[in-house]
Amino acid sequence: MLAPFALALTTLPAHAAPAAQSVPGAMTLYLEVSLNGMARGLHPFRLQAGALSASRAVLRELSFSLPDNGAEWLPLRDLPGLVADYDAARQQLSLTAPLAMLQLPTATVGQAAVTAQPLSTSTGLLLNYDLYGTQGRGGSASLSAFGELRAFRGASVLSTTWLMQRTHDTQGWKDQSVRMDSTWSMAFPDRMLTLRVGDTLTGAVPWSRATRIGGIQLSRDFGLQPYRQTAPLPSFIGSATMPSDVELFIDGIRQYSGQVPAGPFQLNALPRINSTGTAQVVVTDALGRAATLSFSLFDSSRLLAPGLSDWTVDLGVVRRNYGLRSFDYGKQPVLTGTWRRGLSDSFTVEAHGEVTRGLALAGAGGVWQLGAAGTLSAALAGSRHDADTPGGSRSGTQTSLGYLWRQERLSVGLNGSRTQGDYRDVATAYGAAPAKGSASASVGYDMGSLGNVSVSYLYLRPVGQNASRYASVNWFRSIGRTTSVSVGMNQNLDKRSDRGIFVGLSWSWDAQTSVSAGVQRSGDQGTVGTVSAQHSPLGDGGWGWRATARTGGGTTGGQAEINYLGPYGRVQAGVSEMGGGRASRYAYAGASGALVLMGGGVLAARRIDDAFAVVDTDGVAGVPVKLENRPVGQTNASGLLLVVPVNAYQNNKLAIDPMDLPADVRIERAESLITPAGRSGARGHFGITPVRAAHVALTDAQGQPLPLGSRVQVNGQEGGGAVVGYDGWVYLDTLDVRNTLAVRTPDGAVCRAQFDWRRPEGGGLQKERLTCGR
Repeated sequence: MLAPFALALTTLPAHAAPAAQSVPGAMTLYLEVSLNGMARGLHPFRLQAGALSASRAVLRELSFSLPDNGAEWLPLRDLPGLVADYDAARQQLSLTAPLAMLQLPTATVGQAAVTAQPLSTSTGLLLNYDLYGTQGRGGSASLSAFGELRAFRGASVLSTTWLMQRTHDTQGWKDQSVRMDSTWSMAFPDRMLTLRVGDTLTGAVPWSRATRIGGIQLSRDFGLQPYRQTAPLPSFIGSATMPSDVELFIDGIRQYSGQVPAGPFQLNALPRINSTGTAQVVVTDALGRAATLSFSLFDSSRLLAPGLSDWTVDLGVVRRNYGLRSFDYGKQPVLTGTWRRGLSDSFTVEAHGEVTRGLALAGAGGVWQLGAAGTLSAALAGSRHDADTPGGSRSGTQTSLGYLWRQERLSVGLNGSRTQGDYRDVATAYGAAPAKGSASASVGYDMGSLGNVSVSYLYLRPVGQNASRYASVNWFRSIGRTTSVSVGMNQNLDKRSDRGIFVGLSWSWDAQTSVSAGVQRSGDQGTVGTVSAQHSPLGDGGWGWRATARTGGGTTGGQAEINYLGPYGRVQAGVSEMGGGRASRYAYAGASGALVLMGGGVLAARRIDDAFAVVDTDGVAGVPVKLENRPVGQTNASGLLLVVPVNAYQNNKLAIDPMDLPADVRIERAESLITPAGRSGARGHFGITPVRAAHVALTDAQGQPLPLGSRVQVNGQEGGGAVVGYDGWVYLDTLDVRNTLAVRTPDGAVCRAQFDWRRPEGGGLQKERLTCGR
């Protein structure tokens, strides 16, 4: 027993031993300590009359909470609630202490640790197109084309959109073309910033209005770091006496499973919660004892995590007559700013301002999370502007209030705003002023097997007009897995005759085919009945169709369409007569898709709204490609494949199977991790290099296969050489047109052989049988 003590004394401070030895009959022991199931290393203790004591310094190092005064050495048996198990044979001490006696750090678990790799930058062009044409009676016809052209390089994107229309009537053909938006944008993912120059929408909060401008915008963009959690996570605080397993269940579904050390812990719910419900945390210790903690969840979609800010600054001129004129901008510069910041887990402050010649606006508000009681939001804004008469000015204010509460079955939403005085914003100078008053209220309740019912109310009072008030009641119920029925009614509270009632029935044959029927009655159209059926193609593509019949309201008509979704886009064609008269009868056809110029080729695909990838296999055709282990296609004759969609600013794993490649190629990697920028493309390159290769069977002068494990050097190349396998076969892939093989057998004998490499007709791998001579 003395040897371990001598070893321990060389590795621990020596001052503890003399203090212990000064007590008659005491012995200093250096013991391996575990506290509540956690190993805490080697520490000195004093053994006297069969009782163990520890110094205050050691106990504090072990995380015990002790008063500052008192004796320097404390007998372990005198500490209330402490259980000490001393194993003299193994020189181990197991301590089990109540958590109230300890000062353990709070362990945080359940946080996402995924980070995106650096951007996969590429250069290319993309064209999205949407074509549509109609042909009616009497020579009426129309053609329209919507296009988007993008040029990108890394995180920089230059894009423009336009709309072209051509119509024909009794006056002949008329053409119209209008530019929609032209914008250059640059993303800075490390700083979560996006710079836009050109046409854009100003930043806004729920109680302000966005304005379309031409100018410059700099904004915080959380989408550049999609793995970052921006909203406060519901946190679950608990404690474990021993190292334990912890599981989180939300509405009965397990969301997290992991381990926590002894002591307090904080479990952050994953994934992000945007609803209300019930959560249970189950803690199971090493002895199999389980404890369950229950918590309530709440909506946090408008909240920011503490210390996190979101902001936007815009400078430009207002865009007018959007969609009608290509270059119609105001003359007065406009400056707007929006700012939001999370001050705590339950409160986020908001601010918004606008300035232009003759007008200034400023407002502030906040969003409060009231725990299980719901979410409350409020804001106050004021404006001052030059009056229409010279030398005067006018002002006004706007107050906004909102409340949202959701339970497992019941949800309540209230929103309202009201302006006082002559309240205006920048958008007023080029359109209507904010409404004098608006309000909405909704209540929804899940009645279980009886269905879901909702009641809503809407109030709107535009400037200079009478107020409008509407109320609606809706009921919905699912019958089995394939059928649902819905009933609804809306009523104009200011005009009794303005009432609408709707009854609908929907039935699904399978995941693609469904049939629905409905009857609607309103004051102006009477009773209208509609029956429709449709077959939608799956995400991988295929044929689809849609048919609708309608009667009532003085008219009878219908519509029939057939469509096809393929890898290169969508096409559709149909006929329609949904109104009365000959003018409502027409045939139509359309097509949509995208063309990409990247990687040295032009590739076609469905419409591309965000990021994509181009797989390059160095000209090797027919290579199967997988995205996140899911097959997405094969490379074309040029060794290229367009993969749509992929996640922008996130890690996307592309992979190929080397077993699907020809035997005469060498591959650098079988997987490629790409992180494309938004609305851009990224190149997935696997480094496939064609080589001269052959499969050779080597025999000796007697025709016997060379021994297993013989080494083959090709044309005097350095290295260990290729290894001969069973029956003398060896694979060689570093060949020239003329080749000399030097073979060394396991017993040290050397022989040589020669052959010429040639590419077999029809592809494949050259096979040769050679005699290896001295």
